[in-house]
Amino acid sequence: MSAILEVDRLVKKYGDYEAVKGVSFSVEEGEVFGLLGPNGAGKTTTISMVTGVIEPTSGTARIGGYDILEQPNHVKRINGLVPQELALYPTLSARANLNFFGRIYGLRGKELKERVDDVLHVVSLAERADGTVEDFSGGMKRRVNIAAGLIHQPRLLFLDEPTVGVDPQSRNHIFESVLRLNRERGMSIIYTSHYMEEVELLCNRVAIIDQGNIIALDTIRNLIAMLGGGVIQVGVPQADQALVDRIAALPAVTAVELIAPPVAPPPVEGADVEAQEREPLAAGPVIKVLAEHSQQAVVNVIGFLNEENIALTALQILEPNLESVFLHLTGKKLRE
Repeated sequence: MSAILEVDRLVKKYGDYEAVKGVSFSVEEGEVFGLLGPNGAGKTTTISMVTGVIEPTSGTARIGGYDILEQPNHVKRINGLVPQELALYPTLSARANLNFFGRIYGLRGKELKERVDDVLHVVSLAERADGTVEDFSGGMKRRVNIAAGLIHQPRLLFLDEPTVGVDPQSRNHIFESVLRLNRERGMSIIYTSHYMEEVELLCNRVAIIDQGNIIALDTIRNLIAMLGGGVIQVGVPQADQALVDRIAALPAVTAVELIAPPVAPPPVEGADVEAQEREPLAAGPVIKVLAEHSQQAVVNVIGFLNEENIALTALQILEPNLESVFLHLTGKKLRE
């Protein structure tokens, strides 16, 4: 299988700040590839460079064999971008928006009409095609946004958090549309999301990016297998390296790390309410335990703490899944 996308040591600097630090990866033809990272990790910057929205400081990429710097017009014909922010004209109908974007790609007449009808069907909006976009729900607007990225039938589609902030029904519509595009049309897709279950179900492989670097890249199965039995996080009133070393010596424990609890910032008016309402796991230190067998490790760790008269202030067991891999590698929730 050949690569539809090859990213080669891409770097993006803003003054002294290096947002992306030489990332390299490839995506196979017909693959759904996940790109994950906490906010500010470099995901959107990487996508923006690859799709020609911003110019890289150094490095390059090839889409369908065409260099993004030397052959940008060829690249734009075969890739589609659905950005986080809506790129629509709110006072126009869904059909009028799609006609506009289709004309940008040189579509006219019967071909344009057929393409518009096709993408409206893909996103399940054929019956609302002539409704004004500003009257649509947030989820419907997102679906029109996706349709605009499909109008020229790209071989590679970039979906940057396409389901964020939408209602469950629209989220399911978007999810099903992605599956159909890949399975029925063989479209290659790069998918970023804050919903781990989507990524686990959709993607063949995943790259995790943090602080501008790719820190993991593999199949989801292999990434999960890397953790073994899972992750246990234990809150205690106080801890030092000696305590960590003793817990690390317990049966069924493979590794132990002492992490400081997150400090909640003061509330900010107008900021993300969900983010402000998240509570830290514990008020004191947290010991993160990588377990060969989660259940046995929990029994051993709790038994040890009881024997040492150390109070347990919090306990969280993360069974092996993509989210626990992400937490293990980055130490952060995906939305942080």
